[in-house]
Amino acid sequence: MRALAVLFGLLAASELAAADCGTQRYEGLDYTVCTVDPARDDLRLFLNGPDGAPLGSFAAIEAAHPGQRLAFAMNAGMYHEDRAPVGHFVEGGRELMRLLTAASPGNFGLLPNGVFCIAAGTARVYETLDFAARAPACRDATQSGPMLVIDGALHPRFLPDSTSRHIRNGVGTTNAGDRAVFVISDQPVTFHQFARFFRDALGLPQALYFDGRVSRLYAPALGRADGGVRMGPMVGVLEPG
Repeated sequence: MRALAVLFGLLAASELAAADCGTQRYEGLDYTVCTVDPARDDLRLFLNGPDGAPLGSFAAIEAAHPGQRLAFAMNAGMYHEDRAPVGHFVEGGRELMRLLTAASPGNFGLLPNGVFCIAAGTARVYETLDFAARAPACRDATQSGPMLVIDGALHPRFLPDSTSRHIRNGVGTTNAGDRAVFVISDQPVTFHQFARFFRDALGLPQALYFDGRVSRLYAPALGRADGGVRMGPMVGVLEPG
């Protein structure tokens, strides 16, 4: 009986641990952090619904997946006015936008930028040129920029004394791809502060910026469901409803 109780306890803990979300303070600043195990959790990217139109919201993701519910979600990359992704985007093995490698105006083109790639049991951030060279087989992928952390180093264009502060969100991963950590700042932060959190507080060697103008989080375990403008690419974890 005791063995069965332990087993059920472990199963319950495993269920509760899906997209484990909480808050963390670092250097006097607060962040909300959601950790995903891509070998266990049903981590996906979302853009279009069954009718081919952009979903645009977290509620629309759930509506498009009857019998399932979101354990966690956030916006996942920059997009045009029609909500089409700015850079490379793959959803369910189907490429909707090619990889962009040239510098361009704005944060997306502040090289180096990168790609968040979800494959079978793994999820990893790659710098864009490294991604092009490796050509990993991604079931889902989204390109954004700039990179926050590249092989343990902060993006070379980030300034410690910058005065540009926004609510920012992004993702960091291990090199093995066995852990993906999604972060949104709870107050405006600079790029340098945000990148230091990924590298120094979370110890992640690779991290990618998603946005700072549109940063939204859905974390029902925390009672959080950010609203606002309709979104383009989103990332989330589905679980049985």
